[in-house]
Amino acid sequence: MEITIASISALLFGFLLDRIYGDPERLPHPVVGFGKAISFCEKRLNRGRFRLLKGAFSTIILVSSTFLCAFFSARFLDQISFVLSFLFNSIIVFFCLAGLTLRREVRMVFEALDESTEKGRLQLSRIVGRDTSGLDPQQIRTAALETLAENLSDGVIAPLFWFALLGAPGMLAYKMINTLDSMIGYKNERYLLFGRFAARLDDAANYIPARITALVMLLVSGKLAKTKQVFQDGEKHASPNAGYPEAASAAILGCRFGGPNYYFGKLVEKPFIGTIQKILTDEDLNTSLKVNKNSEWVMLIVTAMLFFVIHNGSNILN
Repeated sequence: MEITIASISALLFGFLLDRIYGDPERLPHPVVGFGKAISFCEKRLNRGRFRLLKGAFSTIILVSSTFLCAFFSARFLDQISFVLSFLFNSIIVFFCLAGLTLRREVRMVFEALDESTEKGRLQLSRIVGRDTSGLDPQQIRTAALETLAENLSDGVIAPLFWFALLGAPGMLAYKMINTLDSMIGYKNERYLLFGRFAARLDDAANYIPARITALVMLLVSGKLAKTKQVFQDGEKHASPNAGYPEAASAAILGCRFGGPNYYFGKLVEKPFIGTIQKILTDEDLNTSLKVNKNSEWVMLIVTAMLFFVIHNGSNILN
């Protein structure tokens, strides 16, 4: 019971730290270390024959070693000090969540766009993979709000989901999976084979969280009646997961997302999600930010309850 309480306390504290500070710019971030480890493997193994196999091997080693290191460290600290265990788990939660930082970045896109279209494009390029050089103001706002919805799943809901199942080590392992996908999960010549396993693993890790995200967004906005339409629209997306939070956001705002965009100089035809064309405004931004924040609180409560039941279930039954 003590270990369970320590973990839930760490979850709450780490969550609050993210809500207050966001990603700490002056502190070493584990994602930087993840990136270096991924680059080390990719540069040495992404060549010659058996690239698919070598990419899968690299992914399995990186994810499993991340989980095991965090797991055994947590177990060791559990045995010697409640305080050290609490701090260790809190730091992991803090570093694995990206709620406040994303909201700041999206708001900055709208603020930059108020100054000029070019500044809006430049700010948007910090948070999206698409080519922003030819986007008009409406497309910039659309891209920013799409990203806000999609990354609510990747940056908050999914990490919390994996905390509920596997604690802080599971959360950190998910972060490694997500970093692998963001670095090598591309369908281009360089990464098509080497990054395929990482991309599929990321799809699997986000499958349930993406759908939970859509449901929670609809719940906090009072739009649960739109669930069927949202799930139908979510299936249209090329990604098995990204379409669901985007479809929920489109339903809440009464707008349309998706459509063709350029990525790395190549036109990618994406289906439209939602049916209503409207000019997005600061009011839509504020609505999206409110839904985003409220969804995080709901998922935090669900996570704490699930973790308690899963990890203390035997004591409850007895």
